[in-house]
Amino acid sequence: MMSTAQRSILITGCSSGIGHCCAHGLAKRGWLVIASARKPRDVERLRDEGLASVRLDLDQPSSIAEGLEQTFVFSGGRLDALFNNGAYGQAGAVEDLTRDVLRAQFETNLFGWHDLTRRVIPVMRAQGYGRIVQNSSVLGLTAMPFRGAYAASKFALEGLTDALRLELAGTGIEVCLIEPGPILSRFRENAHMAYQRNIDQQASFFRETYRRMEERLTKQGPAQPFTLPAEAVMKQLVHALESQRPRPRYYVTFPTYLLGALRRLLSTRAMDACMRAISRGGRG
Repeated sequence: MMSTAQRSILITGCSSGIGHCCAHGLAKRGWLVIASARKPRDVERLRDEGLASVRLDLDQPSSIAEGLEQTFVFSGGRLDALFNNGAYGQAGAVEDLTRDVLRAQFETNLFGWHDLTRRVIPVMRAQGYGRIVQNSSVLGLTAMPFRGAYAASKFALEGLTDALRLELAGTGIEVCLIEPGPILSRFRENAHMAYQRNIDQQASFFRETYRRMEERLTKQGPAQPFTLPAEAVMKQLVHALESQRPRPRYYVTFPTYLLGALRRLLSTRAMDACMRAISRGGRG
């Protein structure tokens, strides 16, 4: 079980959205929150907001090591929990993804998380307790057209996390996945920037599809039905961190519950038809 001292947690990707919401929400619940961000100006802003904050760039092993070292200064050398959250979505057809673009998606969304988690596990094992929570996605359950890179990173995260949970059984370290659907955040804005940076729309067979996709990515406010605020993730995170018996998986938003059920009930062909229909409806 966790220490009776103030509980400590490191959260990645706290500059906005889910990470920012959960950092402040847990701080209000009495947690010592170490909120990490990639950009120094965001680290300074988080400190101005009253949070302990460290710079941690998931693409750079040296930054991960330095950020974690500073985290342990704040936490007194221990860590009750890690919430891996920092990620981005690379939009684009699979055939338009270069090797380097796909590798970059995995560097941030998988390899950086893995590196950080490996460094935290020995500390938690020595304590005899800890919580590792991975913020996955509905696209870790089922793929959608033009989301192949992001879905691949989340599918890989799900498999790696399931294996880790089995390996850490009996150590006092609990491992959980949170699987949100559409959440109000800067995710679409960041995905649009990654798309513009890495996909050659005019040279693609899918240039007309991309035009419609850009309209969705640049739309102000919720672009999909059943979009929820980041507090919906916070609610599940609290259970994963504070319950004596956390669940291996936490669904967030109606689309995750629906697609999770359909994946169990439908054949692959029927599921493909369903995902194509959803994509045509602008919900990808």
